[in-house]
Amino acid sequence: MVHRHAGAGCAALAVLGALVLTGLPEAAAVEPPAPAAPPSVAATLGADNPAPAVLRALERDLGLTATQAKTRLVNEAEAGTRAGRLQNTLGGRFAGAWVRGATSADLTVATTEAADVPAIRAGGARAAVVKTALGDLKTAKAKLDGAVTGKALDTPVRYIDVRTNRVTVQATSRAAADALIAASGVDRKVVDIRVSADQPRALYDVRGGDAYYIDDTARCSVGFAVTKGAQQGFATAGHCGKAGAKTAGFNNVAQGTFQASVFPGRDMAWVGVNSDWTATPYVKGEGDQNVQTAGSVQALAGAAICRSGSTTGWHCGTIQQHDTSVNYAEGTVDGVTRTTVCAEPGDSGGSYISGTQAQGVTSGGSGDCTSGGTTFYQPINPLLSTYGLTLKTSTGESGTSAPQDGQAGGWAAGQVYEVGVRVTYDGVSYQCLQAHQAQGAWQPALTPALWQRA
Repeated sequence: MVHRHAGAGCAALAVLGALVLTGLPEAAAVEPPAPAAPPSVAATLGADNPAPAVLRALERDLGLTATQAKTRLVNEAEAGTRAGRLQNTLGGRFAGAWVRGATSADLTVATTEAADVPAIRAGGARAAVVKTALGDLKTAKAKLDGAVTGKALDTPVRYIDVRTNRVTVQATSRAAADALIAASGVDRKVVDIRVSADQPRALYDVRGGDAYYIDDTARCSVGFAVTKGAQQGFATAGHCGKAGAKTAGFNNVAQGTFQASVFPGRDMAWVGVNSDWTATPYVKGEGDQNVQTAGSVQALAGAAICRSGSTTGWHCGTIQQHDTSVNYAEGTVDGVTRTTVCAEPGDSGGSYISGTQAQGVTSGGSGDCTSGGTTFYQPINPLLSTYGLTLKTSTGESGTSAPQDGQAGGWAAGQVYEVGVRVTYDGVSYQCLQAHQAQGAWQPALTPALWQRA
């Protein structure tokens, strides 16, 4: 929500290092040292060293102990890599993955073929055999989205729920949902209906979570600091302002200009700031503390997530579903993620982070932070890719480099990669395990959390 003119976030420090082995003097009796073991998944993604503000918010909002909060972040980082490996193995039979339990110790991977069960178990996950592949659910949802006419506030939300192996239509009445399903031609067997009076609204109203003001008339929240070449700026929600709109910072000092903006359809924008402002990897945490962002690895359904906004500050919850479509009064927005985190007007555009990894910027929702609510965020990786932006991170090596090996398919820092994409690096082929924007310190050979040899 934009708050018509009148701060807090969640991220953590990740220190990535590569051991460089130098040649030893020749000696007949000396064996060369064994290759250094690659860093663990948790260490690579910074999940083993979360900021205290992250842990406190997880304890408060998810009812966890300090030990459980730490364990959950490590488990979720590890689960994402295992799920990516299994998704690449299953191919078209893959039907989704999710975590559950207080510490996310239980990873489930779904398939349409019972013969895949041994491989899934061997890959460290519980197996679920279902009827419909994720690709087919995506096709069904696309048909439902295509059948929406006008603002369609009687069927405001549509999403794929991998845990039920269905596409869910949230509607104000069963009759409204039935009409949409019939118009789409989708098989009723793959659709669930959820009747709710909730009416999501855009959360109107350069550290993530800080306030900024648009043309002296509205307030939103900074998402994540970004760069585009030499230009510094930040990512935020598209509904906060149109291209060309002027912004002032939390201190009402002239700040920058919206460079590009999309809303509805998507809810993404970025602001280029002037020389008085410097992009940092910080997000505003609880008690006005700075916490840091290490990357943008997409978290699984069921994972813990925290949000920072200039109205309600720092709150946590869980990811419910990715690839959700929601109808606001202004129009339909596709590709957002649905969460249990609360938000209120003025929190729009603010930071969503899971562990140390940037997830997205606040779009809209229903409810509030007194009674609870549902919110939606615009994922950060599509935003970065659409506008050619580089996330500002604590790795210190986030600049874009040329693809390796001189090939179009070579790995490059600053590029956004989806699960299953193949690249080459130093002449070796790798396949992506988790959606992310590549950081300079995250070369495929050094990040088994994100890449496997193809």
